[in-house]
Amino acid sequence: MTATTRQVYKRRETITALPLYYSGQLLKKYTGEKEFKNFYAELRGSTLFLYTDEMHDTYSEKLDLQMWKSMSMDSPYQNNRSTIYTLTLTNEEVQLKVDNPNTGEEWRGFIMTVATKEIPSKLQLLPGQMLRLEEVLSEEKKRQAPPPPLPYTTYHIHPSSDDTYDDAISGIPLCFFPVSRQKAEKMLKENTEYGSIILRPSTDNTNYAITLRQDYPSGPVMKNYKVLSIDTGFVIELDAPVTVPSLGAVLDHFLKATEFRLHPYLVPQTYDTCIDLPLALPCFPPKPVPRARVAPMIHTKSPKGSTPPSFPKLPIKDTDTGKEYQDADELLNPDPRPEDLN
Repeated sequence: MTATTRQVYKRRETITALPLYYSGQLLKKYTGEKEFKNFYAELRGSTLFLYTDEMHDTYSEKLDLQMWKSMSMDSPYQNNRSTIYTLTLTNEEVQLKVDNPNTGEEWRGFIMTVATKEIPSKLQLLPGQMLRLEEVLSEEKKRQAPPPPLPYTTYHIHPSSDDTYDDAISGIPLCFFPVSRQKAEKMLKENTEYGSIILRPSTDNTNYAITLRQDYPSGPVMKNYKVLSIDTGFVIELDAPVTVPSLGAVLDHFLKATEFRLHPYLVPQTYDTCIDLPLALPCFPPKPVPRARVAPMIHTKSPKGSTPPSFPKLPIKDTDTGKEYQDADELLNPDPRPEDLN
């Protein structure tokens, strides 16, 4: 591999941000077309990227194998004969042609392994090639494993002059919603007043995607764009890929490219506008605490060194309600006798 080839390879790796599983010359045409077009193809992740030649770093076409429905061979496998496969996706049907039948069998094995998440049976490959398929299958399953749920994040509008709609803490725009493509399109269709751009996870759960609604005279049109995450930022997969440093910059690019005719999808929040004073709680008077009637203690001084006097018991008097201790006032100040009044 020359220095120039290595640079091209690194550039492709940066743009796609996907692992390379297999590569080589491949002819391709849409069903109904007469002539095959020659491409240099790379199977990265679950996407087949097609380049005009081996030295181009930007792909000209791509096939998303996650849309795979079936793959059939137009003629039985034979030595010294070109192999043609019909690859049917949910949105298109293409034919792939490989001049070398052995190489064609390898292409079939890699494409079907990545698309179906299992190694097809009855492949005519060598043990080393089968071992490589097992490695690719394991790596692709790990790559497409769903990520752990993100912790709950409170979003705050980031005040800035360029209006990026960023979350000040996480850097995720407020129009991000963890929904599928179908759910995002439904949200944009049913709530047109909320906005027209949604940022969401991509189908493979490892990157991001933009779903937007554009209104034409013939009616609204839904479009979806893939956003790849790389070490230095993000790549918007367009005909001419655009690299930006953040998700906020991804959103800004779409706003500027559409001349700000589109708006981020923001769900309005309701807020209270009046501060009410709750009614005061009823106030009840404190309950009276009954006083205990205790016999008073009489303190007398005793000479130094003498035995302290014992306290006499209060006399008990008869009353209408029964017997009770005599009040202290009566004990200390008894009623005067008649002869004392004379």
